[in-house]
Amino acid sequence: MKDNNESYCIYPGSFDPITNGHINLIERGLHIFDKIIVAIANNMTKAPMFTVEERKEMIRLSFANNPESHRIIVDSFDGLLVDYCRGKGVHVVLRGLRATSDFEYEFQMTFMNRKLDRTIDTIFMMTGMQWFFVNSSVIKQAALSGACVSGLVPDIVCERLQEKIKSIKGKKTKPKKAGNKADS
Repeated sequence: MKDNNESYCIYPGSFDPITNGHINLIERGLHIFDKIIVAIANNMTKAPMFTVEERKEMIRLSFANNPESHRIIVDSFDGLLVDYCRGKGVHVVLRGLRATSDFEYEFQMTFMNRKLDRTIDTIFMMTGMQWFFVNSSVIKQAALSGACVSGLVPDIVCERLQEKIKSIKGKKTKPKKAGNKADS
């Protein structure tokens, strides 16, 4: 898959949903790498709001008008990140850091990955200042509570979030069919 003359990295995550912080990191990562594989981790321990296919589509659509979109590959994987990296022939993982709490988690993951495969390195980039407080969990929580998340996520994600929330709330508020008292 990988052209040996091009530099690749893998940017893994759940991207449930992708935020403007993720977008910013990918765009800045393209200043360093020829291609970025945005790899959606299919984490069975999490209960995602969006399916993997929905997340892939939102990521692709988020970059549809970006002239560098041909340098962004959207994929998904199951299992260990190091196995996915080996399979793609990529030895660099890109990760974003927002705060010291991110560092603690990323530090542990990086060293576990290095223990499993010494050929894989992790590059950390600081999240853009305007996105420091943004993460997918906060976005979902705010949107579910009725807050407008426009400007924090790509427009297509904002639309899909609203559709998904209507669907979720519609399922919860459907009235149960009452039995006919005459039949009792």
